[in-house]
Formats: sequence, C-alpha cells, structure tokens
Amino acid sequence: MKPARFSYHAPRSVDDAVALLAELAAEDGRILAGGQSLVPTMAFRVAQPGHLIDINAIDSLATIEVDQGRARIGACVRHAAFESKTPITGPTGALLGKVVHNIAHYPIRVRGTFCGSVAHADPSSEWCCTVAALDGEMIARSRRGERRIAAPDYFQGVMSTALEADEMLTAVDLPLMPADTRCGFQEFSRRPGDFAIAMALAAYRLENGRIADPRIAIGGAEVFPRRIKEAEAALVGQPANSAAFARAAEAASEAIEPMEDNFNTAAYRRALVMTLAQRALEKAR
Repeated sequence: MKPARFSYHAPRSVDDAVALLAELAAEDGRILAGGQSLVPTMAFRVAQPGHLIDINAIDSLATIEVDQGRARIGACVRHAAFESKTPITGPTGALLGKVVHNIAHYPIRVRGTFCGSVAHADPSSEWCCTVAALDGEMIARSRRGERRIAAPDYFQGVMSTALEADEMLTAVDLPLMPADTRCGFQEFSRRPGDFAIAMALAAYRLENGRIADPRIAIGGAEVFPRRIKEAEAALVGQPANSAAFARAAEAASEAIEPMEDNFNTAAYRRALVMTLAQRALEKAR
C-alpha cells in the first residue's frame, strides 16, 4: 500500500522543529528521524499523519556527548553508531555495543535512530529496555521549554509514553555505570531480526565477592520495559553464582505481568523471562 497524503517540512533548527510541532500537532504532525517505525505504519495506513517534520538536517541532534558521568544521545544518532567506537566508553559503551547487534537487520540499524526507538516505545525495543535498566532520562522540548522525564515515568504502555503531542524527544541521557560494573544482555525471537518475545538486561558490581548495585530489567514480556526490584533484591549481598542467579530469575518471572498474543501465552513469556534473566546474569559474570 501507499501512505495517505501528507505535507512535508524540513526545519533547520530545534526551535523551528518545535514551533512546527506546536502548530501542527492538532493535525497529527509527527517527527521523522530514521522512519524505520513510522514509515511502515504509514505504508499500511495504520498511521496517517497530516504532516511530517523531518529533523535530519539539524546537525546538533546527530551527536553523542559525554559529560559529568552522563552520555547524551541526540535524536538523530543511528543505531549503527554503537557498532563502532563512540565517546561512550567503559561498561556502558560495551553494553550498548552488545545490545545493538540484536536490533533488526543492518540496513535498519544504519537508518533507524536510538531516540526514535525510545519515542516509538515498542515493548520489544532493545533500547527501551536499556534505558529502563540504566534509569535514563528523556529530554523533551516544546514551546513551553525543556523537561526531563525519568524512565519509570516515561514508559506508560504499549507504544505509549509521557510525551505530549507538541513535545519532541531531542535526546536521551544515560548515566555511565562505574568501571567495575559487569553487564549481560539476552533476548529471544523466533528468527534473527524478528521482534523479541522477551529480553533481559543484567548489571551488577562485586564488593568483597558479593553482588552490589544490581540492575535487572525485562523488556518485551510486559506492556513496557522496567527494572524488576524483586529480582534485584534477591541479588544484593549474594555471591555471583548460578544458585543466586536462579533465585533472582525466578523472582523476576514471578513479578512480571506478561502479555498474551496469538502466538505466545502469558505462561510461555513468564517461563522465558526466567531463562533469559538467568542467562543475562551468567553473561555478566
């Protein structure tokens, strides 16, 4: 199929883009960056925006900046940027480099954007799970100014976020994890490149041989990604061994409210989360 008719706009600055969005939000004006989520839905006429605001000419949005223990990822930074050397070093940079290879296929990673994935908020998005795990903050701009939205407040449901219709996601801030953090990521999909049915991201440090500062985030299984506090509590002060990992994985499985669809039952997703959480923890070790 072909998209419905729309008007195209190509602002040259963030202020211009925000002004256009404020003017056109009532006509379902949409921001276009990579387009790997939006354009297919337009082709099937699931989405029929009256206006597309293409931000690709705004050079300031295509940068990754690291300062004072945080990495800021601009709205036009492509997935593929994390497949090569970036300013983000240490465990956080290494984690992003691991996660990116699970995203779709190479042509999509070359064009799609980190922030576009976060704005779309598909439950099966690897970047959304990463943002939830690291307690990232979304930077939203409108004519009213700029506001920061913490991950637990940002993700609200399937493809639903706290962004207002006239707000543009200009960047995502990720805290940099300490240098001794260990990280692991595991997901499952039917075929390489398919949407993940479930995923788990694990991170922790060791102090005197015991787990400290654990993070366990689950994506794909529920309506939005989130940290699982029950699983994290099961890890604190425990040795980094398979028995502790199994208890935390079981806690994660019990804590979630899994989705059902035509192909996957809630019970299947619950069992899958247990397996993936343990494997992510083992990979971190």
